[in-house]
Amino acid sequence: MERKNEKNEAKGKGGNKLSLPDKSEAFLQGESVPNFSLLPKTVKRRVYALKRLQLQSANIEAKFYEEVHELERKYATLYKPIFDKRRVIVSGAVEPTDEECEWQSDRGEEDLAEDLQKKATLDEKQAFSAGAVDPKGIPEFWLTIFKHVDVLSEMLQEHDEPILKHLQDITVKFSEPGKPMSFTLEFLFEPNSYFSNTVLTKVYKMKSEPDAADPFSFEGPEIVDCDGCKIDWHKGKDVTVKVIKKKQKHKGRGTIRTVTKEISQDSFFNFFNPVKATPDGVDEDLDFTLATDFETGHYFRERIIPRAVLYFTGEALEDDESFEEEDLEEGEEEDLDEEGEEEDEGDDGPITDPPPAECKQQ
Repeated sequence: MERKNEKNEAKGKGGNKLSLPDKSEAFLQGESVPNFSLLPKTVKRRVYALKRLQLQSANIEAKFYEEVHELERKYATLYKPIFDKRRVIVSGAVEPTDEECEWQSDRGEEDLAEDLQKKATLDEKQAFSAGAVDPKGIPEFWLTIFKHVDVLSEMLQEHDEPILKHLQDITVKFSEPGKPMSFTLEFLFEPNSYFSNTVLTKVYKMKSEPDAADPFSFEGPEIVDCDGCKIDWHKGKDVTVKVIKKKQKHKGRGTIRTVTKEISQDSFFNFFNPVKATPDGVDEDLDFTLATDFETGHYFRERIIPRAVLYFTGEALEDDESFEEEDLEEGEEEDLDEEGEEEDEGDDGPITDPPPAECKQQ
C-alpha cells in the first residue's frame, strides 16, 4: 500500500492517546464556516462534539498507519530473497538459468522489423568473431536508473558517474519492533578506488501522530528528520569538494605564496550529508531543501527499489508519464468546459471586450 505523500513537519514523539492540552483548544474554537458565530449556542456545542470525534478518528488513523508500518516490516522479509537474487544477477555473481530468462515480451524483438532482427544477429556474430568479451552481469544498472529518473539525474554530476558504476544494490530496512518509526536506505558498493565504505546509509525518521496544534491536517506518516553517514574518501577522491589554488602576497615582504583551499561542490554524494532543520525561525530555502530530501528518500523506498528493472528499461517512466498526462487532460477538459459555459452565457447579452488576462485568474 503506497501511503500519502510524507511532508516536512515539526518533530514530535509517536503516540495515539487522545489528549487536549490547553494550547490545543484553539483549533476547536477556530472556525472558517461563514457566520459560524451566528449559529445558536446549542448547535455550536454539537459541532465541537463532532470535532472531538474527528480528533479521535485522527488518532485511530495514526494507529492504523503504525500497523501498516509493521505489515511493511513483515513483508520486507518476503521481498528480501527476490531482491537478493536481483543483486547477484546485476553484479554478475550468478548467471540466471534459461528457464529464469524466459520472458514473453510485447515490446522486444517481436516488435522489430525482420531486417532489423537480421542486422542485430549479424552484429552479434561480428562482435563474437572479433573476440568481444561478454559483459559481466548488467553493467551500469543503477547508474542508468539514476540517469532515467529526473529527481536523481538532477543530483547527478559527471564526476559522480564513475563512482556509481560500482553501486551494486540499494535496499531499504525498516525500524525494529518497539523502536521509533523509521526506514534506512542502504547503498551497497563493490570495492573501489574512491572510498573504503562498502555500504553508505541514510536513515529517515518518521512519526505517525496528529500535530497537537493542528491535528486535522494529519494525512499519514511524515518524515521528520534524516541522518546520513560519514564517507571515508581515499585521498584526493572526495567528489563533494574541489581544491582551488590561490596566490597570496605578503603585505610587508612582498613575497607571493600559493595556498590551496577546499570548497564544496555539487555531487550526489552530498545526499549522505543532509542539512538539518533549525529549531528557531523559518527558512524557506532550508524547508525546500529538506522537503526535496524527504521526497527523494520516499521515492527510493516506494518506487525505485521495488521496481528497479522497470526504471532501468524505462517502462516505469512511461507509466509515470501516462498518469501525468491523464491528470493534465482532465484539467484541460475542465478549462474548456468553463470557457464553453462563458461563451453560452455571452450569446444572450451584448458583446463586450474580453477582460485583461490578469482578471481571468481572479
